Amino acid sequence: MRIALAQINTTVGDFPGNLERIREAARGVEASVVVFPELTVCGYMPRDLLEEPSFLDACERSLWALAGDASLPPLLVGSPVRAPSPGKPLHNAAVLIRDGNVVPVAKRLLPTYDVFDEHRYFQPGPVGAPVMIDGVSVGITVCEDIWDGALYRSDPVADLCKQGAEIIVNISASPYARGKPARRRELVRAHAAENGVNMVLCNLVGANDQLVFDGGSFATKANGRRCTQLKSFVEDIAVLDFTQELDPPELETGDEDEVRDALVLGIRDYFSKTGFERAVIGLSGGVDSSLVACLAVDALGAAHVTGIAMPGPFSADMSEEDAAALADGLGVAFHSFAITESYERLAGGLPALWGDRTFGLAEENLQARLRGLVLMAFANKTGSLVLVPSNKSEFAMGYCTLYGDMVGALAPISDLYKGQVYELARRYPAIPERVLTRPPSAELRPDQTDQDSLPPYEVLDEILRLHLEERLRPREICARGFDEAVVGRIVRAVSLQEYKRQQAAPVLKVTGKAFGLGGRRFPIVERFLGGAPYV
Repeated sequence: MRIALAQINTTVGDFPGNLERIREAARGVEASVVVFPELTVCGYMPRDLLEEPSFLDACERSLWALAGDASLPPLLVGSPVRAPSPGKPLHNAAVLIRDGNVVPVAKRLLPTYDVFDEHRYFQPGPVGAPVMIDGVSVGITVCEDIWDGALYRSDPVADLCKQGAEIIVNISASPYARGKPARRRELVRAHAAENGVNMVLCNLVGANDQLVFDGGSFATKANGRRCTQLKSFVEDIAVLDFTQELDPPELETGDEDEVRDALVLGIRDYFSKTGFERAVIGLSGGVDSSLVACLAVDALGAAHVTGIAMPGPFSADMSEEDAAALADGLGVAFHSFAITESYERLAGGLPALWGDRTFGLAEENLQARLRGLVLMAFANKTGSLVLVPSNKSEFAMGYCTLYGDMVGALAPISDLYKGQVYELARRYPAIPERVLTRPPSAELRPDQTDQDSLPPYEVLDEILRLHLEERLRPREICARGFDEAVVGRIVRAVSLQEYKRQQAAPVLKVTGKAFGLGGRRFPIVERFLGGAPYV
């Protein structure tokens, strides 16, 4: 039996494009079956498009179009299919297409955590039996079916093995998060070793909205050793060879390499799939905007990126110098447009509205909003999209300005803590050394630094990580050696700033818990405030 894995990059609702990718990958492949990722036909995740009858009709037409293409080998593709029994109207299915027939195998375990909400659309499938493909008993599963049986009190892999499955095939759309590819490989290794069965996983590659999929499809022998490994973050296809064994150390990459690749792919696909080619970035001379510019160049090419420095009344000369040096090093178009005159005119006239001429937050934010206005005007005039430079630490604390530095279409680094921004930025020689060593500052008032308003980033980042990703209670965070007042202030601020984040650009998810549709969904109006009063 010959199994081919085809990890392809699909787009939600692009039925002609997705089918063409399937055909291109499968045509000419000599295999008993070519395996594709979860929801291949319609793209992942279609969300409420699944409630549109015409969308489901297009899924069905696509499946039968593939079944009628005699030039293709047998296929295993992911698609929603209408459910015949009462309950939710759909199954999330792996569909076996061969000999002109369409046979769905429904997903049994439906996740409703983090970014997933599958019970909204699907009903779980029944306990199924293996299918015979070229004389081999194959157990077919869909993504979550191999992940957390304890959560559902069910183990589809074990059930299929008890029925004689010799190979378990899993079609997945498993979103990337830092360290997740290694966890995915270990999960499959454990299944293979425990059940004494060969395991095959075909994972989606590409990005749709906030989610990035790393691909990295692979096969593992019954002894737990991988025998085939596809590339990460690019489309790839391979025919499995269960006779070989790969050396695991040669397959691993560092987390920072993975994160960079994920962000670059996320930016590239966001632009290409929304029909845009050009990005504009406000270059402040700081590390955040510098890193975003570098990632944008990696994703789109220097010819499609523009940086704009917008010095204001409190900007240091070195900031514009470093922004210009970065642009020169990257080879991107660069402009400088001072906002000082506009700011002084508004700041001089606006007090007539409120009668108070004391310099404060309104004047600081006015500068940020003038910069946002310039960026959006440039984007509109040139058909560009603005990239947002906010990092996760500042985003969590609300240390960003609505309709100012938050304006834009995509926030590439808003799931990276400030320390991670520095780690990644040090990989880019085009970023001037001074950007990496000078104290970070918003430069909205004289002699300002971030630490005037925020705890030191090494403290802030770790408290945020424990609070957001490990879900520790305030008193548990304090038990790690952090000051009670600092912990209370941070978790309270995270809750109070939710109103900003729900108006923000989509965030590319690269950690286990990103803001917004990346996994963290909190009400704007709530008074628990992260448990801060109950430290």
